[in-house]
Amino acid sequence: MKLRQLMLSLCAAAGLGLALQAPAMAQANYKPEYKMSLVLGPAFPWGKGGEIWADLVKERTDGRINIKLYPGTSLVGGDQTREFTALRQGVIDLAVGSTINWSPQVKELNLFALPFLMPDYPAIDALTQGEVGKDLFAQLSKRGVVPLAWGENGFREVSNSKHPIKTPADLKGLKLRVVGSPLFLDTMTALGANPVQMSWADAQPAMASGAVDGQENPVSVFAAAKLENVDQKHLTAWGYVADPLIFVVAENIWNTWTPEDQAIVRQAALDAAQQQIAIARKGMTGDDQSQWKDLEAKGVQIHHLSDAERQQFVDATRGVYDKWKKQIGEDLVGKAESAIAAGQ
Repeated sequence: MKLRQLMLSLCAAAGLGLALQAPAMAQANYKPEYKMSLVLGPAFPWGKGGEIWADLVKERTDGRINIKLYPGTSLVGGDQTREFTALRQGVIDLAVGSTINWSPQVKELNLFALPFLMPDYPAIDALTQGEVGKDLFAQLSKRGVVPLAWGENGFREVSNSKHPIKTPADLKGLKLRVVGSPLFLDTMTALGANPVQMSWADAQPAMASGAVDGQENPVSVFAAAKLENVDQKHLTAWGYVADPLIFVVAENIWNTWTPEDQAIVRQAALDAAQQQIAIARKGMTGDDQSQWKDLEAKGVQIHHLSDAERQQFVDATRGVYDKWKKQIGEDLVGKAESAIAAGQ
């Protein structure tokens, strides 16, 4: 009798244990592969950040979460401005996305594209690593994605095939490729340029054929894409906007993972983002100016704006700044301005 009672107790305990585990087991019904969207592949700092993240996640989850990279925004036919919508619709599982590309759907992200808001790298950090960054993550969290970490595409410098750009007058009439952002169109128009909206996939052939005269992008993108080979011989370092990146997971995917794996993916994103920022800034600041020197060795003429020259561009775009400050949110922009000023 005692043996029978013992066996019944053990069976009951085992049944209770299985019942307690059932929700976790059901929750952990993982897909064999998760799709990560990227505009640029691992040859660029942007794509390298995605690759590092995917590798860390696979290693730290013992292969439970296997992520495949889809560069060139191939999951949305190369239209990078559709990436955020596709995340919300379940087409994309994870992304390392651009604040510029997502700004049409999340107006607050236009903050980083305000002309000449951020004078240097500490200013970027003051925003992304401070209260402003937290506020923006809160906005993203309301829109069906889980933001995990800030990365960086870098300050966007302007290049062209015609002549050096030292004053706003030098931009007059130049056909410049820009991303599909109304703020970028407003900024370039205010400077007298002729902005031409197109995807990055179309940009290089357009420069090679002369359909456009120039473009604006971080130096790391210029170098990796070898834009000197498509007649981009004149590069001006003006740092008019910066493009932070955001490591995110679609909320519908995030909710299928166990809390333990969520924690692993989050920490992997933070670690990958830290490495990615270091890669993006390498050779750009301080004693290490190697990225600039490498381009000069390839025949690219580089002009760094003086403070007085930069102020001319600031003045020429002030109307755009004031217009978009209202659209982005004066409180958010004011908080950003204060954070930058506190770090100067």
